[in-house]
Amino acid sequence: MTVSRPRRAAAPRPRRFAASLLAASALVLAACGNPEAGTTDVAAAPGSKTRIDTSPDRKRITTAKVDAIAAQVPEEIRERGTLEIVDSSGSAAPLTFYATDNKTVIGVEPDLAHLVADVLGLKPRINTVSWENIFVGLDSAKYDVGFSNITVTEERKEKYDFATYREDNLGFAAKKGSGLKVAGPEDVAGLKVAVSSGTNQEKLLVEWSKENEKAGREPVDIKYYQSESDTYLALRSGRIDLYVGPNPTAAYHAVTSGNTEVVGTYSGAGATLQGLIAATTKKDSGLAKPLAAALNHVIENGSYAKVLARWGLSDEAVPKSEINPPGLPKNAA
Repeated sequence: MTVSRPRRAAAPRPRRFAASLLAASALVLAACGNPEAGTTDVAAAPGSKTRIDTSPDRKRITTAKVDAIAAQVPEEIRERGTLEIVDSSGSAAPLTFYATDNKTVIGVEPDLAHLVADVLGLKPRINTVSWENIFVGLDSAKYDVGFSNITVTEERKEKYDFATYREDNLGFAAKKGSGLKVAGPEDVAGLKVAVSSGTNQEKLLVEWSKENEKAGREPVDIKYYQSESDTYLALRSGRIDLYVGPNPTAAYHAVTSGNTEVVGTYSGAGATLQGLIAATTKKDSGLAKPLAAALNHVIENGSYAKVLARWGLSDEAVPKSEINPPGLPKNAA
């Protein structure tokens, strides 16, 4: 189901929210793995498949430097010549993960980060750290920008600037054949639901749990996991009923493992606003404008679309990059 709602009066394009986007899930249709060749076939849209190359020798999609945009980069970074990019080591395919050599970082997030660095004329340096250390590193200026499936939220906007580049939809994963369906708070009342701490998924669950209690239902039994492998092991063994995380990773796991399924999706910004993923920088670092300009350039020249198609995520494309748009509200999911 899709619902159209203007995100702000001046915005010509209505934003979607995913209360029940099972039919439109980017990856949930079918897949077959070929581990020896390092490829996985994933359905990206009805009637089409994307062959994802997970080998270390895969060639990235590149684009040319744009001098006018590169000139907007703060002088200190231009003189250094590198763009220090931070990404989460806890991410998973197709966002950020290791190739078949277990050391080369690949995925849609590093691919988009490399494209932006190309436009800015900088050498990209990917730093993989734990989720919480992304923000510690941005705060201390150790890293210039985060490309790690980071959702725009009103709380985060107090400390960071954002340049958007993908829609953000959350996926509820269950053991295959569970019979569960999730469209709202009542569907998770009393269930054991796993989530990573410090994420907008956690915020959603906390809000839903409070809503359930106010309505006289059981609260959500929230379980915290930081490792994807541990989470899915708990899901398969029945120690948890559901796992909520980024829809691309939940859907990818479902089609490649065959033992889980996505039983509901939801906007990362709540029921009335389409969530957005963004390149994230320290507040007033001076990078937000050139990052947005670089992203809009690769959207216009088609290299952005090629990257999303490569990872089966064309359904999450945005028409343009926006700086600090409305995000997940502070006090509502």
